[in-house]
Amino acid sequence: MVYKYKHRPNLSVKADFSPEGVPVFRYRLEITKKNNANKSSKTVCAIMQNPSYAREEYADRSVQVLERVVFEHGLKEFEGAVRLIVVNLFAYIKTNNFVGTDAEIGSKNNDVISKAFKESNIILIAWGKSNHFTKRKDYVTSLIKNMEDKTILETSCHPSRVKYDDFIQPFKFQ
Repeated sequence: MVYKYKHRPNLSVKADFSPEGVPVFRYRLEITKKNNANKSSKTVCAIMQNPSYAREEYADRSVQVLERVVFEHGLKEFEGAVRLIVVNLFAYIKTNNFVGTDAEIGSKNNDVISKAFKESNIILIAWGKSNHFTKRKDYVTSLIKNMEDKTILETSCHPSRVKYDDFIQPFKFQ
């Protein structure tokens, strides 16, 4: 049985799934604060490894942690954030034993990632330290290098590990 986490209160969620049948790809999850009166209205784009089961109706552990960090913890890095876009290196939905083949990237994933980065003020690399998909990480990092007007941050560990202290750090290009 998979435990389904609730999205945090007062959030509106939209998901973009592949129109094909199985295998299923989730390309984008967009989470927006409801009734937001903030004039600065920043957007954060978090890029993780591959999606789990989060969708409009419920979150997964990683997405719920990101919702808390971006919208609730009062971190100065996310001050004024009203929208969180979650994309992934691979769009293929798989919770356990993920392989990371080229077929699991998803036919429109590169375009979705690029568009999400362009829409955002802050890019948060949240794929975790144990991610070994070097080719994909290098591709996405090359996209980020061209985003000169963005704040680039990273997490100290994968969001599912729930470590709030020193969780958000500046990203250092290798």
